[in-house]
Amino acid sequence: MKDKPFTFDQIHIEVARNATDDFNLFHDKHKWLQITHNPFRGPIVLGYQLNTLIEYQMRLHREAHHENRIIAENNLRFSNYQITFVNAVRPRMPVYLDIKKTLIKTIPSLTLCNRIAMKSDGKTVLLGFKKETRAPLFLPDTKFNTLPDLNEIPDLTAIAGTDYFLKRKFMNNGSVKNFLSGSLAEQSDYFDELTHIANYPEIFPCSLASGALLEKAQLENHDFKLNPMVYTSHEISIDRQHLTQLKNNDKLHILVRQLPESSDNTLNQTSIMLRTYQCYGLLQNNDVLFRMTMNLVPLEEILKNLRQK
Repeated sequence: MKDKPFTFDQIHIEVARNATDDFNLFHDKHKWLQITHNPFRGPIVLGYQLNTLIEYQMRLHREAHHENRIIAENNLRFSNYQITFVNAVRPRMPVYLDIKKTLIKTIPSLTLCNRIAMKSDGKTVLLGFKKETRAPLFLPDTKFNTLPDLNEIPDLTAIAGTDYFLKRKFMNNGSVKNFLSGSLAEQSDYFDELTHIANYPEIFPCSLASGALLEKAQLENHDFKLNPMVYTSHEISIDRQHLTQLKNNDKLHILVRQLPESSDNTLNQTSIMLRTYQCYGLLQNNDVLFRMTMNLVPLEEILKNLRQK
């Protein structure tokens, strides 16, 4: 599916970052200049804004092709995104989204799959896929049976006896609606106060993990100006059954686990050290709303490889 271009303005970035408490300097219309050797020449769109644009356009695609019936009848309760970021999106630069025809696979289990590509300024912005499955594709085996009561753990602290850092958030319908609008999604397709409809989108709760990483880094005295980090990929599995229960003021426990740094040979066919985080969103009774892996690299490493080319 190829359609008309989408265009983000700076106000869309402001709305989205405020809705998610994302204080990354890359998105700040003033502070982007303070980033050492920033190659983007201005603020850039949030990765989760692009993810949400994909989510919304996939929603329209599913409705147009009557695929929601297949999802419901076969209990494909998990929505999965695998996104690799290749370039950034600047305000006022048209963005083109290409959603390939849905493939229905039955081996090893029933899956609806769509390849996704996004371009801007003649360059590929991101590549990936969206899949509907019965079980989560990413981090499916993680269990939280032995966790202490998260309500008793102070916010922004490590959970004793585990590798997890805890960030606590509370859902807010106004923030969600703002984030949808900032991501070029129609908020009225999710919320209608007159008919008492409030359906949370998939990506918004996941986007709060970005702020959790920023706060964790801030507590660790990370220098956001001298050592900025950029996303290279997101792997996300969302439980739509739990998502339907989400409502205003609900508590979300975001758990962050940092893995040992590893080498990545996929980015520009070079070896760059990745910083990998596993993140989970837990509701009451430790029900897992989302599970995801986020990979980041220092901007300095990317620039170094560009200079070597």
